[in-house]
Amino acid sequence: MTQSRNLGFIGLGSMGSAMAPQLLKNGHAVIAYDIHGAAREDFAAAGGLTGDSVAEVGDRSEIVFTSLPSPQIVRDVAAELAETRVRIMVDLSTVGSRASMDATIALAGRDKGFADAPVSGGRAGALAGRLTLMLAALPAVQEEVAPLLSHFGKVIPVGARPGQAQTMKLINNIMSVVALAATSEGMAMGVKAGLDPRVMLDVLNVSSGQNSATKDKFPRAVVPRTFDFGFATGLSLKDVRLCLDEAQALGVPMMLGNLAKTMLDITAAQFGPDADFTMMARVVEQWAGVEIG
Repeated sequence: MTQSRNLGFIGLGSMGSAMAPQLLKNGHAVIAYDIHGAAREDFAAAGGLTGDSVAEVGDRSEIVFTSLPSPQIVRDVAAELAETRVRIMVDLSTVGSRASMDATIALAGRDKGFADAPVSGGRAGALAGRLTLMLAALPAVQEEVAPLLSHFGKVIPVGARPGQAQTMKLINNIMSVVALAATSEGMAMGVKAGLDPRVMLDVLNVSSGQNSATKDKFPRAVVPRTFDFGFATGLSLKDVRLCLDEAQALGVPMMLGNLAKTMLDITAAQFGPDADFTMMARVVEQWAGVEIG
């Protein structure tokens, strides 16, 4: 176990509410803030402390973790934390490299550190402490925060420049969505041809067509018809847009990525942005006139 620290956590949404308790379980004192009072009450019930503002959390913590929904909110929180006593901000959000670089600049102006540490593995992984964390920060910051991040799962350093982990996360996410779209089409085709979807997954998962959708999303959320993998279509769309923006800035074509965005746009329009992103399979089912599962 790492030495007990005074830590802060800002953002107790679907992911934050699952990650923050991992710090408590490992013996750290944690004060948390969320704009929603009910989220703060739940964290207090789990044994944590709660603050009334970002500033209060920053003034009572050595290191503050953030799990936030948008690039601008990350920028705003970084600017607020820069005026507090906190030494390091560790952002667990998926917000793109530009927001991370802006946060780094805001904090560096007050001699504070920043670590870019987006996560993969969903709420289930967060609850189990089995996330994958991509870490980018200056070496001294990495050395200090990596043991704390290990409470959430496996930490993989990807670079020394904040923003590099965000780029890695966006690449991961767009590849995941492309796999979801391709698997939806392939599974619909197979079912319409008379194949059993479970047998199809058995074959795919020991063959070259295996991917995160065949191994996890379809057996867990599509074939059982629950569509509850745990990631909203609107959030997936936000990540894909960020990836496409960064790819354009780098001069990298994203033909498949743009098609994946179109599929998410249709899913959000038909089922709403809060619908699980595995509902993309329902869109393909309706077009094909079949039901997978």
